[in-house]
Amino acid sequence: MTVPVTAPADVDAIVERAATASAVWKRSTIADRVRALTAIADALDANADELISIAQRETHLAEARLRGELKRTSFQLRLFGEVLEEGTWLDARIDHADADWPMGAPRPDLRRQLEAIGPVLMFSASNFPFAFSVAGGDTASALASGNAVVVKAHRGHPDLSVATTRVVRDALASVDAPEGLFDTVYGTQAGVQALKAPQIQAAAFTGSISGGRALFDIAASRPQPIPFFGELGSVNPAFVTRSAAAERSQAIATEFLASVTGSAGQLCTKPGVLLVPADSDLEALFQQAALPAAAPLLNPGIADGFRTSVEQTAARADVSVLAGAPTAEGDPAPVLLKTTAAALREDPEGLIAEMFGPGALVATYDDEAELVAVAEVLDGQLTATIIGEASDAVAAELIPVLSTKAGRVLWNQWPTGVSVTWAQQHGGPYPATTAVGSTSVGAAAISRFLRPVTYQNVPDALLPAALQDANPLGIPRRVDGVLEA
Repeated sequence: MTVPVTAPADVDAIVERAATASAVWKRSTIADRVRALTAIADALDANADELISIAQRETHLAEARLRGELKRTSFQLRLFGEVLEEGTWLDARIDHADADWPMGAPRPDLRRQLEAIGPVLMFSASNFPFAFSVAGGDTASALASGNAVVVKAHRGHPDLSVATTRVVRDALASVDAPEGLFDTVYGTQAGVQALKAPQIQAAAFTGSISGGRALFDIAASRPQPIPFFGELGSVNPAFVTRSAAAERSQAIATEFLASVTGSAGQLCTKPGVLLVPADSDLEALFQQAALPAAAPLLNPGIADGFRTSVEQTAARADVSVLAGAPTAEGDPAPVLLKTTAAALREDPEGLIAEMFGPGALVATYDDEAELVAVAEVLDGQLTATIIGEASDAVAAELIPVLSTKAGRVLWNQWPTGVSVTWAQQHGGPYPATTAVGSTSVGAAAISRFLRPVTYQNVPDALLPAALQDANPLGIPRRVDGVLEA
């Protein structure tokens, strides 16, 4: 790294300041939090040219891609401001005392809401230097929910991490946020040290299965285990029905290749396995397609990992090269490998594996029943895609199976491009994520860093505002079992 690693004593000091700031920020008003999130978003936009220039140098990603990602990053900060003001994130519930409660004993006055969990440690991702990095969605949702944030910078873009940290800290200072509310540490050991610190109450991670699992195990083995929200890996299989292949094979081939090679295939939602009818012309279309040129990946480690995964898969007796070619030297080039649905079923662990880069595996099938059989042997995925027609009988069988395997099931659209919305789900069963009930994208991400607290028989004036009888926040609440908007 071009940035010195954070010394152990400095890590301790940063975490301690975060704990102090978090206790203050937890009691901040919704208006204060919205003002802070908006200030960060405005500052990122104002410093876009500087930040994007650094990001281009460190990640090799195209300027247009980075500008779009930075816009997404500031957008999601503002979206969490809307989430805060709307109020359902608090899940406020009030049960007034009831002497005649039917369970056979009087009901006491009970009032429940979600509250900040405490300081959050966020591990930056390599492939999204803005949206899943220092000021990304994890930081936005943690700050919105009332927690301080300590970021572990990714070694792939250290100078950008320094610059973004400066922008965020200055923005928070401009709205008088507590000192220590946000800071960044550098170096692997600094991240591990912070994860073990007793002040840290939750952690979030986006990266490899091996790295994420190691951190997950550390979080679980602490004297006080903490929630670890890890996004680890996904193949994102896509299933093409016979009727869809017959109706629009050229469009399917073009769109699939665009999804596989966009950002040089370095997206966690890249479709890595495509199932197609053996008697369709999709194989021929892939062979004839003009693939993008070789391009540098995010860093040498990712490039080496991609080459290794492609070479190991291509060396199998049940796999052949369909288009492009594995490259041992130079920048990795796009490549499509070929196998069969039968081979996927026989060795799902060996074949249905992530190739992080511009490559994918095309598997042919003879009978559509094989699509369901392959779906049934899948591990957990972020996404699963069906390219079909509404009249396809197999679609009605596939969707229920895929809904048990993936967090997002798509119909006639490709999984790359994760919209930041109220209804988005970016997560899935392990190994896609370590917390199947959560999402790292969209409005629902705020719930990861909250915990429920019930107040029993507490005087109204001492209750949090969301639970007071007068409802001073004006938010939706469930009162005596009835939802009141």
